[in-house]
Amino acid sequence: MAKLSHIDKAGAARMVDVGAKAVTARVAIAEGAVVMKAATLDLIVSGNAKKGDVIATARIAGIMAAKRTHELIPLCHPIALSSVTVDIEPDAALPGLRVRATTKVAGQTGVEMEALTAVSVACLTIYDMAKAVDRGMEITGVRLLEKRGGKSGAWKRKV
Repeated sequence: MAKLSHIDKAGAARMVDVGAKAVTARVAIAEGAVVMKAATLDLIVSGNAKKGDVIATARIAGIMAAKRTHELIPLCHPIALSSVTVDIEPDAALPGLRVRATTKVAGQTGVEMEALTAVSVACLTIYDMAKAVDRGMEITGVRLLEKRGGKSGAWKRKV
């Protein structure tokens, strides 16, 4: 069984030393969704939500969150992200909004947590901005889809 990298031999939490790792191009892609009433989705898509442009605000919140992941998740390294994109698309079949984040860095540690944090905060922002009309919204399916780079190479979720 693989051991946890953030736990030392005595069982104490520690930040992993990445100093000897090679600098490589690293990419992570994560997704999530906010399920809501069809009327709530219509309100958001129409741009008539009381708090403003929900999708644009959630996109900015996700990007900002990715950049601050090390301040939110204990033991994450501060990294100089080279790119963060947050795409938010309406999905009438849910009904709701699908959120996808892609993070990139040339560095010594991965960017999975940054992508997951971007998705999570974007979804929370959507909830916050629309909760006055739909408290029953559900944030769901937050997960890593893919990561590339580093010693462990590429990984892709089997759908």
